[in-house]
Amino acid sequence: MPHSDVTGWEACAAQVAAFETLLAGSYATLHYEFPYPKRLQGHWLPRQRRDFSIRCSYTAWGDPALPLLLCVGGVANTARRFDYLAHRLCDRFHVVALDWVGRGLSGWMPVQGDYNLATYCEQVKALMRHLGRRKMLLLGSSLGGSVGLALAARYPGLIERLVLNDIGPYIPAARRTRRAQALVRHYVFNTPEALIRRVGAAQKQDGPLSVAERLHNAWHQTRWSDADGGRVYRHDPRAMQAYADGAGNALDQWAEWQLVRAPVLVLHGMLSDALQPATLARMSKRPDLWVAHIPHTGHTPALSDPNQINLIGNFLDGRPPDGPCSIPITPAPRRQAIF
Repeated sequence: MPHSDVTGWEACAAQVAAFETLLAGSYATLHYEFPYPKRLQGHWLPRQRRDFSIRCSYTAWGDPALPLLLCVGGVANTARRFDYLAHRLCDRFHVVALDWVGRGLSGWMPVQGDYNLATYCEQVKALMRHLGRRKMLLLGSSLGGSVGLALAARYPGLIERLVLNDIGPYIPAARRTRRAQALVRHYVFNTPEALIRRVGAAQKQDGPLSVAERLHNAWHQTRWSDADGGRVYRHDPRAMQAYADGAGNALDQWAEWQLVRAPVLVLHGMLSDALQPATLARMSKRPDLWVAHIPHTGHTPALSDPNQINLIGNFLDGRPPDGPCSIPITPAPRRQAIF
Protein backbone atom coordinates (compact mmCIF):
# COMPACT_ATOMS: atom_id res chain seq x y z
CA MET A 1 0.00 0.00 0.00
CA PRO A 2 1.41 3.44 -0.88
CA HIS A 3 2.45 5.59 2.03
CA SER A 4 -0.08 8.22 3.10
CA ASP A 5 0.74 11.04 5.50
CA VAL A 6 -2.45 10.95 7.60
CA THR A 7 -1.26 13.61 10.03
CA GLY A 8 -0.28 15.91 7.18
CA TRP A 9 -3.64 15.45 5.46
CA GLU A 10 -5.43 16.27 8.70
CA ALA A 11 -3.46 19.49 8.98
CA CYS A 12 -4.35 20.42 5.40
CA ALA A 13 -8.01 19.65 6.03
CA ALA A 14 -7.91 21.91 9.10
CA GLN A 15 -6.46 24.76 7.02
CA VAL A 16 -9.13 24.31 4.37
CA ALA A 17 -11.84 24.19 7.04
CA ALA A 18 -10.54 27.43 8.59
CA PHE A 19 -10.72 29.11 5.20
CA GLU A 20 -14.25 27.78 4.69
CA THR A 21 -15.23 29.37 8.00
CA LEU A 22 -14.24 32.75 6.57
CA LEU A 23 -16.49 32.09 3.57
CA ALA A 24 -19.43 30.75 5.60
CA GLY A 25 -22.71 32.20 4.42
CA SER A 26 -21.13 33.85 1.38
CA TYR A 27 -22.03 31.18 -1.15
CA ALA A 28 -24.12 28.08 -1.75
CA THR A 29 -23.30 24.92 -3.67
CA LEU A 30 -26.30 24.20 -5.86
CA HIS A 31 -27.31 21.81 -8.64
CA TYR A 32 -29.41 21.74 -11.77
CA GLU A 33 -30.36 19.19 -14.41
CA PHE A 34 -28.58 19.54 -17.75
CA PRO A 35 -30.76 17.96 -20.49
CA TYR A 36 -28.39 16.37 -22.99
CA PRO A 37 -30.30 16.36 -26.29
CA LYS A 38 -30.27 13.65 -28.93
CA ARG A 39 -29.16 16.17 -31.55
CA LEU A 40 -25.71 16.22 -29.91
CA GLN A 41 -25.42 12.44 -29.89
CA GLY A 42 -24.42 11.90 -33.50
CA HIS A 43 -21.38 9.90 -32.37
CA TRP A 44 -23.66 7.36 -30.66
CA LEU A 45 -25.28 4.36 -32.35
CA PRO A 46 -28.80 5.36 -33.50
CA ARG A 47 -30.48 2.83 -31.19
CA GLN A 48 -28.68 4.31 -28.17
CA ARG A 49 -29.70 7.92 -28.66
CA ARG A 50 -32.18 9.34 -26.20
CA ASP A 51 -32.82 12.52 -24.24
CA PHE A 52 -31.54 12.33 -20.67
CA SER A 53 -30.20 14.65 -17.97
CA ILE A 54 -26.89 15.03 -16.13
CA ARG A 55 -26.83 16.60 -12.66
CA CYS A 56 -24.49 19.60 -12.68
CA SER A 57 -23.05 21.65 -9.84
CA TYR A 58 -22.34 25.33 -9.40
CA THR A 59 -21.54 27.80 -6.63
CA ALA A 60 -23.68 30.91 -6.25
CA TRP A 61 -22.54 34.11 -4.55
CA GLY A 62 -24.43 37.33 -3.85
CA ASP A 63 -27.96 38.56 -4.42
CA PRO A 64 -29.69 36.87 -7.39
CA ALA A 65 -31.25 40.25 -8.20
CA LEU A 66 -27.82 41.65 -9.12
CA PRO A 67 -26.37 41.38 -12.64
CA LEU A 68 -25.29 37.80 -13.37
CA LEU A 69 -21.57 37.10 -13.71
CA LEU A 70 -20.94 33.55 -14.91
CA CYS A 71 -17.42 32.19 -14.33
CA VAL A 72 -16.31 29.14 -16.29
CA GLY A 73 -12.88 27.57 -16.00
CA GLY A 74 -10.33 25.59 -17.92
CA VAL A 75 -10.32 21.98 -19.00
CA ALA A 76 -9.31 20.67 -15.55
CA ASN A 77 -10.67 23.48 -13.30
CA THR A 78 -13.50 23.38 -10.79
CA ALA A 79 -15.92 26.09 -9.73
CA ARG A 80 -14.05 26.67 -6.48
CA ARG A 81 -11.08 28.11 -8.36
CA PHE A 82 -13.10 31.35 -8.58
CA ASP A 83 -13.65 31.71 -4.81
CA TYR A 84 -11.29 34.65 -4.37
CA LEU A 85 -12.80 36.61 -7.23
CA ALA A 86 -16.38 35.73 -6.31
CA HIS A 87 -15.94 36.75 -2.68
CA ARG A 88 -14.66 40.19 -3.66
CA LEU A 89 -17.27 40.85 -6.36
CA CYS A 90 -20.43 39.32 -4.88
CA ASP A 91 -21.58 42.68 -3.47
CA ARG A 92 -21.83 43.99 -7.06
CA PHE A 93 -22.78 40.86 -9.03
CA HIS A 94 -24.59 37.58 -8.60
CA VAL A 95 -21.51 35.42 -9.23
CA VAL A 96 -22.13 31.88 -10.44
CA ALA A 97 -19.17 29.54 -10.99
CA LEU A 98 -19.85 26.34 -12.92
CA ASP A 99 -18.39 22.86 -12.68
CA TRP A 100 -18.13 21.54 -16.22
CA VAL A 101 -19.62 18.08 -16.74
CA GLY A 102 -16.99 15.55 -15.75
CA ARG A 103 -15.34 17.95 -13.28
CA GLY A 104 -15.79 18.99 -9.68
CA LEU A 105 -19.17 17.95 -8.29
CA SER A 106 -20.92 17.65 -11.66
CA GLY A 107 -21.93 14.32 -13.15
CA TRP A 108 -19.97 12.51 -15.84
CA MET A 109 -21.04 12.11 -19.46
CA PRO A 110 -21.83 8.58 -20.71
CA VAL A 111 -19.10 8.34 -23.36
CA GLN A 112 -15.83 10.12 -24.09
CA GLY A 113 -17.11 11.71 -27.29
CA ASP A 114 -19.69 13.69 -25.29
CA TYR A 115 -16.93 15.98 -23.97
CA ASN A 116 -16.75 18.67 -26.63
CA LEU A 117 -17.37 22.37 -27.20
CA ALA A 118 -20.99 21.83 -28.27
CA THR A 119 -21.74 20.01 -25.01
CA TYR A 120 -20.20 22.77 -22.90
CA CYS A 121 -22.16 25.46 -24.76
CA GLU A 122 -25.36 23.48 -24.21
CA GLN A 123 -24.53 23.10 -20.51
CA VAL A 124 -24.24 26.89 -20.14
CA LYS A 125 -27.53 27.42 -21.98
CA ALA A 126 -29.22 24.94 -19.64
CA LEU A 127 -27.83 26.79 -16.63
CA MET A 128 -29.19 30.09 -17.96
CA ARG A 129 -32.64 28.53 -18.30
CA HIS A 130 -32.35 27.16 -14.78
CA LEU A 131 -31.42 30.61 -13.44
CA GLY A 132 -34.20 32.27 -15.43
CA ARG A 133 -31.76 34.66 -17.12
CA ARG A 134 -31.60 35.86 -20.71
CA LYS A 135 -28.30 37.75 -20.51
CA MET A 136 -25.12 37.65 -18.51
CA LEU A 137 -21.59 38.83 -18.04
CA LEU A 138 -19.15 36.01 -18.69
CA LEU A 139 -15.61 35.38 -17.48
CA GLY A 140 -13.91 32.42 -19.13
CA SER A 141 -10.50 30.96 -18.36
CA SER A 142 -8.93 28.95 -21.17
CA LEU A 143 -11.63 26.44 -22.21
CA GLY A 144 -14.22 28.67 -20.55
CA GLY A 145 -13.14 31.54 -22.77
CA SER A 146 -13.48 29.36 -25.87
CA VAL A 147 -17.03 28.51 -24.82
CA GLY A 148 -17.71 32.20 -24.20
CA LEU A 149 -16.52 33.10 -27.69
CA ALA A 150 -18.74 30.46 -29.25
CA LEU A 151 -21.82 31.56 -27.28
CA ALA A 152 -21.24 35.27 -27.95
CA ALA A 153 -20.96 34.57 -31.69
CA ARG A 154 -23.98 32.31 -31.95
CA TYR A 155 -26.36 34.17 -29.62
CA PRO A 156 -25.97 37.96 -29.97
CA GLY A 157 -27.17 39.73 -26.83
CA LEU A 158 -26.67 36.74 -24.55
CA ILE A 159 -23.31 38.00 -23.24
CA GLU A 160 -23.22 41.72 -22.43
CA ARG A 161 -19.51 41.83 -21.56
CA LEU A 162 -16.87 39.15 -22.00
CA VAL A 163 -13.67 38.62 -20.01
CA LEU A 164 -11.16 36.24 -21.61
CA ASN A 165 -8.59 34.96 -19.13
CA ASP A 166 -5.48 34.32 -21.25
CA ILE A 167 -7.37 32.89 -24.17
CA GLY A 168 -8.08 34.08 -27.71
CA PRO A 169 -9.50 32.70 -30.94
CA TYR A 170 -6.31 30.75 -31.70
CA ILE A 171 -4.07 28.30 -29.81
CA PRO A 172 -1.24 26.53 -31.67
CA ALA A 173 -1.42 22.74 -31.93
CA ALA A 174 2.04 22.35 -30.35
CA ARG A 175 0.92 24.10 -27.19
CA ARG A 176 -2.30 22.07 -26.97
CA THR A 177 -0.34 18.84 -27.42
CA ARG A 178 2.01 19.73 -24.55
CA ARG A 179 -0.94 20.45 -22.30
CA ALA A 180 -2.67 17.21 -23.28
CA GLN A 181 0.39 15.14 -22.36
CA ALA A 182 0.12 16.37 -18.76
CA LEU A 183 -3.67 16.10 -18.53
CA VAL A 184 -4.01 12.45 -19.50
CA ARG A 185 -1.70 11.14 -16.77
CA HIS A 186 -3.15 9.63 -13.60
CA TYR A 187 -1.66 11.41 -10.60
CA VAL A 188 -1.90 10.07 -7.05
CA PHE A 189 -0.82 12.39 -4.24
CA ASN A 190 0.09 10.27 -1.23
CA THR A 191 1.32 13.20 0.87
CA PRO A 192 0.45 16.89 1.08
CA GLU A 193 4.00 17.70 -0.02
CA ALA A 194 3.47 15.72 -3.23
CA LEU A 195 0.20 17.56 -3.89
CA ILE A 196 1.66 21.03 -3.35
CA ARG A 197 4.77 20.13 -5.34
CA ARG A 198 2.70 18.94 -8.29
CA VAL A 199 0.33 21.89 -8.08
CA GLY A 200 3.33 24.19 -7.97
CA ALA A 201 4.63 22.60 -11.17
CA ALA A 202 1.26 22.51 -12.91
CA GLN A 203 0.34 26.04 -11.88
CA LYS A 204 3.76 27.67 -12.14
CA GLN A 205 2.33 29.88 -14.89
CA ASP A 206 -0.62 31.04 -12.78
CA GLY A 207 1.41 33.87 -11.28
CA PRO A 208 2.89 34.39 -7.81
CA LEU A 209 0.59 32.57 -5.38
CA SER A 210 0.81 31.97 -1.65
CA VAL A 211 0.94 28.43 -0.26
CA ALA A 212 -2.57 28.96 1.13
CA GLU A 213 -3.92 29.88 -2.32
CA ARG A 214 -2.27 26.85 -3.92
CA LEU A 215 -3.64 24.57 -1.21
CA HIS A 216 -7.15 25.97 -1.63
CA ASN A 217 -7.14 25.44 -5.39
CA ALA A 218 -5.49 22.03 -5.16
CA TRP A 219 -7.82 20.76 -2.42
CA HIS A 220 -10.97 21.49 -4.40
CA GLN A 221 -9.46 20.20 -7.63
CA THR A 222 -8.76 16.81 -6.00
CA ARG A 223 -10.56 14.25 -3.85
CA TRP A 224 -9.52 11.42 -1.55
CA SER A 225 -9.35 7.96 -3.13
CA ASP A 226 -9.26 4.94 -0.82
CA ALA A 227 -8.32 2.74 -3.76
CA ASP A 228 -5.22 4.82 -4.48
CA GLY A 229 -4.33 5.72 -0.90
CA GLY A 230 -4.13 9.43 -1.67
CA ARG A 231 -5.79 12.34 -3.40
CA VAL A 232 -6.54 12.23 -7.13
CA TYR A 233 -7.87 14.85 -9.52
CA ARG A 234 -11.61 15.41 -9.33
CA HIS A 235 -12.41 14.83 -12.98
CA ASP A 236 -13.44 12.16 -15.42
CA PRO A 237 -10.23 10.87 -17.10
CA ARG A 238 -12.21 10.53 -20.34
CA ALA A 239 -12.77 14.30 -20.40
CA MET A 240 -9.01 14.78 -20.38
CA GLN A 241 -8.56 12.13 -23.05
CA ALA A 242 -11.20 13.83 -25.20
CA TYR A 243 -9.14 17.03 -25.02
CA ALA A 244 -6.00 15.10 -25.91
CA ASP A 245 -7.68 13.50 -28.92
CA GLY A 246 -8.31 16.92 -30.43
CA ALA A 247 -5.08 18.55 -29.32
CA GLY A 248 -3.24 17.63 -32.51
CA ASN A 249 -5.10 20.43 -34.26
CA ALA A 250 -4.85 24.13 -33.51
CA LEU A 251 -7.86 25.80 -31.93
CA ASP A 252 -9.20 28.24 -34.52
CA GLN A 253 -12.20 30.43 -33.67
CA TRP A 254 -11.41 33.42 -35.87
CA ALA A 255 -14.70 33.09 -37.75
CA GLU A 256 -16.62 33.24 -34.47
CA TRP A 257 -14.45 36.09 -33.22
CA GLN A 258 -15.68 38.22 -36.13
CA LEU A 259 -19.26 37.74 -34.92
CA VAL A 260 -18.67 38.76 -31.28
CA ARG A 261 -20.36 42.10 -30.57
CA ALA A 262 -19.88 42.33 -26.81
CA PRO A 263 -17.06 44.46 -25.35
CA VAL A 264 -14.10 42.23 -24.46
CA LEU A 265 -11.41 42.42 -21.78
CA VAL A 266 -8.42 40.14 -22.32
CA LEU A 267 -6.15 39.21 -19.42
CA HIS A 268 -2.80 38.29 -20.93
CA GLY A 269 -0.24 36.35 -18.93
CA MET A 270 2.97 37.79 -20.32
CA LEU A 271 4.70 34.38 -20.10
CA SER A 272 1.80 32.59 -21.80
CA ASP A 273 2.43 30.13 -24.61
CA ALA A 274 -1.31 29.86 -25.32
CA LEU A 275 -2.17 33.50 -26.03
CA GLN A 276 0.63 34.63 -28.33
CA PRO A 277 1.59 38.17 -29.47
CA ALA A 278 0.46 37.57 -33.05
CA THR A 279 -2.98 36.48 -31.81
CA LEU A 280 -3.27 39.51 -29.55
CA ALA A 281 -2.25 41.84 -32.39
CA ARG A 282 -4.96 40.45 -34.65
CA MET A 283 -7.56 40.60 -31.88
CA SER A 284 -6.67 44.22 -31.10
CA LYS A 285 -7.90 45.45 -34.48
CA ARG A 286 -11.39 45.76 -33.03
CA PRO A 287 -12.21 48.98 -31.12
CA ASP A 288 -14.12 47.55 -28.15
CA LEU A 289 -11.29 45.37 -26.83
CA TRP A 290 -9.05 46.09 -23.86
CA VAL A 291 -5.91 44.13 -22.99
CA ALA A 292 -4.37 43.88 -19.52
CA HIS A 293 -0.85 42.45 -19.44
CA ILE A 294 0.03 40.53 -16.26
CA PRO A 295 3.76 40.15 -15.52
CA HIS A 296 5.43 37.00 -14.12
CA THR A 297 2.39 35.01 -15.22
CA GLY A 298 1.58 32.60 -18.03
CA HIS A 299 -1.48 30.49 -18.78
CA THR A 300 -3.66 31.17 -16.85
CA PRO A 301 -3.77 33.89 -14.14
CA ALA A 302 -5.34 32.43 -11.00
CA LEU A 303 -7.47 35.57 -10.45
CA SER A 304 -6.83 35.73 -6.71
CA ASP A 305 -4.83 38.96 -6.95
CA PRO A 306 -6.84 42.04 -5.81
CA ASN A 307 -5.52 44.20 -8.65
CA GLN A 308 -6.73 41.72 -11.25
CA ILE A 309 -10.10 41.37 -9.54
CA ASN A 310 -10.58 45.13 -9.28
CA LEU A 311 -9.83 45.61 -12.98
CA ILE A 312 -12.33 42.89 -13.88
CA GLY A 313 -15.01 44.38 -11.64
CA ASN A 314 -14.54 47.84 -13.10
CA PHE A 315 -14.74 46.53 -16.66
CA LEU A 316 -17.93 44.61 -15.90
CA ASP A 317 -19.37 47.78 -14.34
CA GLY A 318 -18.75 49.59 -17.62
CA ARG A 319 -15.52 51.29 -16.56
CA PRO A 320 -12.79 49.74 -18.73
CA PRO A 321 -9.16 50.86 -18.57
CA ASP A 322 -8.12 53.81 -20.73
CA GLY A 323 -6.16 51.48 -23.01
CA PRO A 324 -3.74 48.57 -22.88
CA CYS A 325 -2.35 48.33 -19.35
CA SER A 326 -0.06 46.28 -17.14
CA ILE A 327 -1.44 45.03 -13.82
CA PRO A 328 1.00 45.03 -10.88
CA ILE A 329 0.90 41.92 -8.72
CA THR A 330 0.30 42.20 -4.99
CA PRO A 331 2.92 40.22 -3.01
CA ALA A 332 1.33 36.83 -2.28
CA PRO A 333 1.62 36.85 1.54
CA ARG A 334 -0.32 40.14 1.74
CA ARG A 335 -3.20 38.73 -0.30
CA GLN A 336 -4.48 36.74 2.65
CA ALA A 337 -5.90 39.99 4.00
CA ILE A 338 -8.54 40.12 1.26
CA PHE A 339 -10.88 38.12 3.43
